[in-house]
Amino acid sequence: MNYLLLLLPVISFGQDFTESMEQIREAETKAALNKMLHRVNMNTGNYDVTYHRLEFNIDPSQAFISGDVTTYFEAKENLSEVTFELTQNMVVSQVMQRGNPLSYTQNTDDELVITLDQVQNMGVLDSLTISYSGNPISSGFGSFEQTTHNGDPIIWTLSEPYGAKGWWPCKQDLIDKIDNIDVFITTPINNPSNEEYVAVANGLEQSQTINGSNKTTHFKHQYPIPAYLVAIAVTNYEVYSHTVANNGNPFEIINYVYPEDLAYAQSNTPVTVDIMNLFTDLFEEYPYASEKYGHAQFGWGGGMEHTTVSFMGSFGRGLIAHELAHQWFGDKVTCGSWKDIWLNEGFATYLSGLVVENLDGNSSFINWKQNLNNSITSQNGGAVFLSDTDTLSVNRIFSGRLSYNKGAMVTHMLRKKLGDAMFFQGMQNYLDAPNLSYAYAKTEDYKQVMEATSGQDLSEFFSDWIYNQGYPSYAIEWHQPNASQVRITITQTQSHSSVSYFEAPIPIRLVGTSGEILDIVLDNTSNNETFIRNVTFPVSTVLFDPEVDLISKNNSVTLGINDVVLENQLIIYPNPASHSISIQKPKAMEVESIEIYNSLGQLLIKTNWQESIDLSALSTGLFFIQLQTNQGIINKSVLKN
Repeated sequence: MNYLLLLLPVISFGQDFTESMEQIREAETKAALNKMLHRVNMNTGNYDVTYHRLEFNIDPSQAFISGDVTTYFEAKENLSEVTFELTQNMVVSQVMQRGNPLSYTQNTDDELVITLDQVQNMGVLDSLTISYSGNPISSGFGSFEQTTHNGDPIIWTLSEPYGAKGWWPCKQDLIDKIDNIDVFITTPINNPSNEEYVAVANGLEQSQTINGSNKTTHFKHQYPIPAYLVAIAVTNYEVYSHTVANNGNPFEIINYVYPEDLAYAQSNTPVTVDIMNLFTDLFEEYPYASEKYGHAQFGWGGGMEHTTVSFMGSFGRGLIAHELAHQWFGDKVTCGSWKDIWLNEGFATYLSGLVVENLDGNSSFINWKQNLNNSITSQNGGAVFLSDTDTLSVNRIFSGRLSYNKGAMVTHMLRKKLGDAMFFQGMQNYLDAPNLSYAYAKTEDYKQVMEATSGQDLSEFFSDWIYNQGYPSYAIEWHQPNASQVRITITQTQSHSSVSYFEAPIPIRLVGTSGEILDIVLDNTSNNETFIRNVTFPVSTVLFDPEVDLISKNNSVTLGINDVVLENQLIIYPNPASHSISIQKPKAMEVESIEIYNSLGQLLIKTNWQESIDLSALSTGLFFIQLQTNQGIINKSVLKN
């Protein structure tokens, strides 16, 4: 029964972890599926978008949108025409430039091709305004949803990865971030139940303007953003906020939730402040602190990390942490290719683990790591970094075992290798690197930043743990040759042939006969490597990786065979004893000294070799006997009754 009681919290934690992570992974996999099937439009590659003014007219009770989109763009070559992406069911009514109409065509490739009045030379910035309208739902992209919650109408968008063209004219090249945007959402003031409609979008709300029966809400977002992260939602939201102190520069976490779920949301979202403060302390200030962070409830499983406002299907702590983490790792710095997806998902997963470590304590964090380890080692192969072939499978890209869990554990292992100070400084440097900040990064970029920060060559680490496959299994053999030393030999086997030897710092815990604990880390770089470490107590037990800081499986710890033979040859009797004990030893063994300790580690008797020792002066209880011999230290215990 005691064992069951001890195991129950671990089982519960594991189930919660598995369900939460699988929900997040499935949601992000679905979002990426269309991306796998989409071909980047090469006809939009000859200009760079710098700004959008997005003016949308929306009634949440109708599957319809109309609006004007003003785009500033810089020519990357001499342009006589410019192409935007827009599904053909969205009808363009006019294109204007400096008050003059431009000619245009819409084709079956979902392109809006606009003929310019004059050539726009390379390097020149210009703008134009597109007026359009239509039913985005009929495009079939699923990026614009008009539905209901509790009978109330709602419109929300989720454009990842290439769905933005289903509801507004844009450029969807994932590596061309828009410098900044203004979003104006005009809606009816009230819904059919006479409840006020509330609009939400990226950035900081600037104003609400009433014009008759309509209201226009203006949001400004002044950070680089790809088209797929532009998002809007409108329904009869209840709005409440939490304030983040942010070292004297406060900003708001604004929650937009369904009225029927208000109590549930209000009981779950306050932890966002704690998570925000944690991430800020560990990494850097929230990347969009001059605007806001927020949650907007929507009708889709999981969440979506739109910059400054994550759209949320629920408000579990794990999901809150994961989507917030993406604001740093995914939104501010975005993975540069599918091969590098772990820079988004592995990091976001690890940050959710840091929440467990810091809010729940080390025991819960150990359980969290063990769950990751169980997942990672459930199969023998698999690398964090993807091959070209891997990128053809959305399930492989968004592998919970590899991109999320192994990516997170490798990140933790790098932390342990570098130490907390260097690791977190490196992560800060990664976020702030001029060529990466608010832009894109690949695995080699991350490696170079961590090497420059730590001064260490991480080639072997990245080769073993990120670029190649599998995991190690360890066999630890130990013995204590004398009172002040312990000898440890490490043998390793690998689950996959791509790695000849996993080099890693090996955490070992030495436990003494009286409960003493000494944690050591062995820098293991080769097979059958032997380490000798100093100790100040007799060692009774050696534990391998007691806090689950390594990806590994099927490990063993054994007392050296010679020590086992010695212990079996040296006999203390009777045990239990009443008045005295006798000691029987092999003839070849010389005993130099005998020490007897109580359970508190206090030395009670010290003597040279003798075959019989009087215990009558000792109280009843358990005692530990340490014999210093010419063949090593031997530890025994005896019970006096």
